[in-house]
Amino acid sequence: MEAARDEEHSVTSDDFEKFREGVQGVYSFYAKDVTDFVLDVWWNALKPYDLGAVVEAFNRHLMNPDTGQWLPKPADIVKMFGGRTQDRALVAWSKVDRAVRHVGPYESVVFDDPLIHKVIHEMAGWIGLGQKTDDDWPFVAKEFESRYRGYAMRGDTPDYAPVLIGISEAYNTQKGLSNEKPVLIGNKDSAISVMNKGSLVQAIGINRAESSLRLINKSMDEAA
Repeated sequence: MEAARDEEHSVTSDDFEKFREGVQGVYSFYAKDVTDFVLDVWWNALKPYDLGAVVEAFNRHLMNPDTGQWLPKPADIVKMFGGRTQDRALVAWSKVDRAVRHVGPYESVVFDDPLIHKVIHEMAGWIGLGQKTDDDWPFVAKEFESRYRGYAMRGDTPDYAPVLIGISEAYNTQKGLSNEKPVLIGNKDSAISVMNKGSLVQAIGINRAESSLRLINKSMDEAA
């Protein structure tokens, strides 16, 4: 049973053994025994998260002066991750908001966080995001944070576009022209790593960009 579970969730037997020992240690601290059923509940609740982060969350609970006197439930530990993912989502959104305002949708961009690429790709792409109005912006922020937290809480990094295509690159690609390098947002080295590890399959987002360009192609041709 343990081997099947390990294979399905891409973790090693050592991961599960360390997890089991950790949970047993917590229960011993509260003079409680842990059954196989309880251990399985804990495992299924926390397996999406990094083992080191789980250990940290348990330690934070044990040292909490308000709740540390009680044996934690899985929901107590998961709730801690909810707070952390909210913080991550807010930091990520602040980068996006700043990039939209200071770089704009004409430039192609690469962020230093792959989840930003995934979420923006799902939300109509970089060009679509840049076309939102000030009235739309609070709702855009809420949707972004919700989607980002969903991925962050699962603890995985799905396929994402290596570059978020801007208007200029989409237009130049249509016309067979050369493109400038994308603008790197955030930590330069991390952004380069994000770009190098992106999936070209996800670059189909350029099709969405081309669709957005239909309304502006004529004016850009006239300006040229």
